[in-house]
Amino acid sequence: MQKLIFISIVFLFVLNVNLVSQNSFTLSSENLGGNATTQEEFNGFGCTGENQSPQLSWSNAPEGTKSFAVTMYDPDAPTGSGWWHWVVFDLPSDVNSILKNAGNLESGLMSKEAIQSITNYGVAGYGGPCPPENHGLHQYVITVHALKVDKLGLDANTNPAIVGYYLWNNTIAKASIVTYFERKK
Repeated sequence: MQKLIFISIVFLFVLNVNLVSQNSFTLSSENLGGNATTQEEFNGFGCTGENQSPQLSWSNAPEGTKSFAVTMYDPDAPTGSGWWHWVVFDLPSDVNSILKNAGNLESGLMSKEAIQSITNYGVAGYGGPCPPENHGLHQYVITVHALKVDKLGLDANTNPAIVGYYLWNNTIAKASIVTYFERKK
């Protein structure tokens, strides 16, 4: 009898762990892999890529999510503070994906309510990977933030550090994917 009770408890534990993991907040991409390509690479600063933002999808946002934000950050940039490549916020809670190249402001592919603010390139919208030549692999962390507010109350001229501060204060949960890129001479 004790063996049957033990097996039942183990089964319920495994079932519960499996159900929890299936419902975790998750970010994925249909076209972005473990290494960014020239499609995502910036076009400028010596880089000659297509500067197309990746397609992104997320699922299982936590209860209470009122909006989303998406960021792309390079912690390996030799700046002392990293490099913000993409900052999007005020995405409505019913949005769960971003189309490829939606980071291009002229494309019209981003949700109308969303704001794409300036990056460390000094302009709004997506700015792809462009590490210094021969600096090795850089990691690019793309994160979707589930927020407890409808709007952050910021505009497209807000710098990434201020947006980050507001995200830190309003994030319920976040999910990330990491890609890498290296620029060789």
